Amino acid sequence: MLTPTPLEELLDLAADVIGCDRRALPAGAAGSPFITLGGGLAQAVRLQARAGRQLGLAVDLAQLLGPAPLADVLARAVPVPAAVPGPPAGAVRALLPGQRAALAAERAAGAGAVCRVLSAELAGPLDAGALRRVLAALGARHEGLRTVFADAPHGPVRRVLAACAPPLVTLEAAGTGGGGDPVAAMHGYLAARARQLVGRPGRPPLVFALGRLAGGAHLLSFVYHDAVADSWSAALLWQELLADYDRAVHRRPLVRGLRPGPDTAGRAAVPARPGGPRAAGERAERLRGFPAAVDLAEGAPRPAVFDVRGERLHVGLDVRLRDAADATARRAGVPHGTVLLAAWALAVGRRAGLERLLVGCEVPRRATAALLGTPAPCSATVPVGCELEGGVDYFLRGVACAFSEALGSADLDSAELARELGVRPDRSRPVLTPVTFAARDELLPARVRAGDLSARFHHGHAGAVTADAALTVLRWREDPLLRLEFAPAVLSRSRAVRLAGELRGALAALTAASPHTPVEDLLPAPAGARDLALPLS
Repeated sequence: MLTPTPLEELLDLAADVIGCDRRALPAGAAGSPFITLGGGLAQAVRLQARAGRQLGLAVDLAQLLGPAPLADVLARAVPVPAAVPGPPAGAVRALLPGQRAALAAERAAGAGAVCRVLSAELAGPLDAGALRRVLAALGARHEGLRTVFADAPHGPVRRVLAACAPPLVTLEAAGTGGGGDPVAAMHGYLAARARQLVGRPGRPPLVFALGRLAGGAHLLSFVYHDAVADSWSAALLWQELLADYDRAVHRRPLVRGLRPGPDTAGRAAVPARPGGPRAAGERAERLRGFPAAVDLAEGAPRPAVFDVRGERLHVGLDVRLRDAADATARRAGVPHGTVLLAAWALAVGRRAGLERLLVGCEVPRRATAALLGTPAPCSATVPVGCELEGGVDYFLRGVACAFSEALGSADLDSAELARELGVRPDRSRPVLTPVTFAARDELLPARVRAGDLSARFHHGHAGAVTADAALTVLRWREDPLLRLEFAPAVLSRSRAVRLAGELRGALAALTAASPHTPVEDLLPAPAGARDLALPLS
């Protein structure tokens, strides 16, 4: 029996994570990129991790989700590099990408602007002693949970403490409010105290907060600063915490081995991608002709300085619409997240009277599998050029390809890209990405069991926004739920409600149309919609 080649083994893994026939994939992989074969970001992450763990091969995540044929990308896989020791504990370290901006945002707008909350509603008997042992093991394992920040003559620096368990605080009372929703009330309580929770000098800016709910249930909330974690990190920590809790209550040993820190895990032995002005210039060429901003204020004056105070709406979808979106995604050969991104672009474009627009999409700056297992602020929001043209399936595949191209520019400095596009700094609006999209539904399942506990996840809101309008996919398989966050200084609540309705209408129209129905025939422009774009110079 012939021994499979590394490429054949990688293709087998790719077929497994996509969920397609292993015999049929090689033919498609020879000429099609991963993302149009049905692979999305979550599948790409799993493929990269399994390639490193099972085959000892490093696959570049940005290339995997890029426009090159899948077989070509997998053929470039190289052996996973040997671990390199990181700096010693306590040593002064330079800030990671994104940390300087997060710390500056806190100074400018307060802790609420950079404080995030991801909670688990825990049903069942809770062993507080086991929970504390688990948190201590997490702190010992991950440098990111022991990172502190300090001012220095040339700007902020970071240090990693030798030992520091994430604190667990007990909430005696969560106050009232939340419209009768106890989870919302507790999230509001945490948001109001963000400064006290994540602003303790000399301590990592994060905390776990435990409060009681009715019926003996608990809400355990991970409250963290943008400078230490991102949405991927928060999901990773919850997965590890619950897996460790299951071990702890069953008296099995906890995993205490030190994981690679972001300084070590980020050193990849994959082909280097171009950076700096040249890369920014090349990316700018791809985006010329797209509006620099899409103003949803409908002609109303904007504040002179962007107001980070935000509100949110939850947008529920019935299972029939979810199933129709899944079927459309399978037909077009794209992930379901692409269908949702396309519907969002279509709704916003129709509202603004645009045929092309930039949507800022949350993507990982995680080139290596090791970095995928490391809590760090390694996400970026990059502009994705969405063109509202062609038939439905052509449109969906175009959005998928635009997303994959944008992923390759995750390491680019957004200010440098804006300069290349000739966009002047404007304190009144987010540059290039006033409208954003994030798919977080595949980071965590809706429910997880650990010991005798059942955990159901809730995404908190600290009361701040970074865009005029931001759509996030929170749940998909079970009880599909989207969240629309908006800046009320730009978009009133009534207009946000209308925009949410237009999003549902766009998704329904996309999923009901035939593959060749022209996108421009799907929806009429909303009454009163005007061209409010600011063209690129």
